[in-house]
Amino acid sequence: MKTAFLFPGQGSQSVGMGKDLYEKYEEVKNTYEKVKELTGIDVAKISFEGEEELLNQTKNTQICILTMSLAILEILNKNGIKAEVSSGLSLGEYSSLIYSKAINFEDGVKLVQKRGEYMQSLVPEGEWMMAAMLGTSEEQAKQVCSKVKNGFVVPVNFNCTGQIVLSGDKEGVEEAEQIAKKLGVKKVRVLKTSGPFHTEKLIDASQALRRELDNLEIHEFETKVIKNIDGKAYTKQDDIKDILAKHIISPVRFSTGLQTMLNDGVDTFIEIGPGKTLSGFVKRMESENPVNILNINNVETLENTLEFIKNSRI
Repeated sequence: MKTAFLFPGQGSQSVGMGKDLYEKYEEVKNTYEKVKELTGIDVAKISFEGEEELLNQTKNTQICILTMSLAILEILNKNGIKAEVSSGLSLGEYSSLIYSKAINFEDGVKLVQKRGEYMQSLVPEGEWMMAAMLGTSEEQAKQVCSKVKNGFVVPVNFNCTGQIVLSGDKEGVEEAEQIAKKLGVKKVRVLKTSGPFHTEKLIDASQALRRELDNLEIHEFETKVIKNIDGKAYTKQDDIKDILAKHIISPVRFSTGLQTMLNDGVDTFIEIGPGKTLSGFVKRMESENPVNILNINNVETLENTLEFIKNSRI
């Protein structure tokens, strides 16, 4: 069995996420407490009790999702469950880098706190939206965006076979939605995000994060990480700081990354964090061999995963 961990990004959050895990596992509670000490943010309160509007603020969303993923990793580590490779969707790449030990826990948490703050405060004035196009191709998504006459919109997240996310201003995205439907796109769904992420509009946030990254110490990778920017594994030749800064304004090639892992023989994917969106992406990928797809977002799914791994080892 060759295992990959997948870490979700912004848009997967929901009020109450992680609460039952926090209440049952001391390791989870300790992780939330550590993050609170490092950031001054009461992640548990915002995640479990906060209003949806508060949780959906980028500065809160990113640190809350990261904390839940890192907390679940503590339980998996305690049970001896490891992955040879990992990948995360946008924000989720930071969970991967922390898991791989390329970035240590403390630095990673503080970096994501800054990333969330910059991506919220350094967004240009305007109404911004992101929307997922379902049942489309990369060529069709580009065609749709090229036909938009009013507003700004570009394809940014290439998630899996048939799903591409658009990012831009409200006028541009809404016009793209109408064009997409006329061209036969099955569905367009607005996402729970608050900025034109992965576009040139966030250049100020990218530059601010680059200055933070200058102070970051990068360590040797203990496990392989597939990066969003090109869907390939990080190498020693990569400038990780430059990549993470460009990450904010560059398209996410998640489907390419999934294909890289499938080609590398991964047969078990475990999604770690809120929701199960990434599990759905894996299901839509074409694979020559059977693939196990698991997700951990509460006590029940965690226990099911532990049981599955235990039985697989027998």
